[in-house]
Amino acid sequence: MTRTRIAAALVMAPVAIAAILLLPTPWMMIAAAVVFLGGLWEWFDLAEVEDSLARGVLLLANLALMVAIVWASRSPEGGTLVLYQVASMVGIVWWLLALLWLGRFDFGSNHESWARALKLAAGTLAVVPAWCALTWLHADGPNGHRWLLAALAAVWAADTGAYFAGRHLGRHKLAPRVSPNKTIEGLVGGVVAGTIASVAFAAFAGARGDELYRVALVASIAILFSVVGDLYESLLKRHVGKKDSGRLIPGHGGVLDRIDAVLAALPAFALGKALLEL
Repeated sequence: MTRTRIAAALVMAPVAIAAILLLPTPWMMIAAAVVFLGGLWEWFDLAEVEDSLARGVLLLANLALMVAIVWASRSPEGGTLVLYQVASMVGIVWWLLALLWLGRFDFGSNHESWARALKLAAGTLAVVPAWCALTWLHADGPNGHRWLLAALAAVWAADTGAYFAGRHLGRHKLAPRVSPNKTIEGLVGGVVAGTIASVAFAAFAGARGDELYRVALVASIAILFSVVGDLYESLLKRHVGKKDSGRLIPGHGGVLDRIDAVLAALPAFALGKALLEL
């Protein structure tokens, strides 16, 4: 990791952790929407929507969908998380389809209008369900904010673990055509590091000792989903010949480069937590 990359991470991580732990859920939803929509703006570029007006209209349409979910979830009793849960499950289905897409590198690479439409739909199916999963986690119980941190810690630690394991131990390519630098050894290192981090933060969130093995299972599955998210963004960049989704974050590229794995991991973690009654 370069000094610039590390310095940027040292600034971003405390800000993100403070927001997760200190902001009430409505404000956390707004902050997350700003970040996720920023990533979606870059996604439009990877889908080859170059006109700023068109991208603005598309962004507003996705924002309107988020607002509609919030409005439809309100009730005199204080609201329900059902729509957020349904959207999260839709996101999981999408990422399973994205995994199939990764096995067909040339699909959607021909710059035709139908390929652009598919990639734009994919952007909505990635961003909105992830935002709903984040809301679901943060709002679910008095320690929801800590559980959200446990989910994100899994992704962040997995990214770091994969980097170092791949750099020092990597011998076998994971997806050479999509992302030549990723290795199977890096994947294993990332799963181990991310799972350990998530279990530690789950204990901070109040998980009992006899629940930690279930946390480890949920975290490991979420990390595998995060890899799909990372690889899918790499596929989009390969199709248009870009190295990064943007240049906003020094040493890290664009916003989408930082949240691609999170977009796929959050729905999986939220659903897994609910199914295993954590």
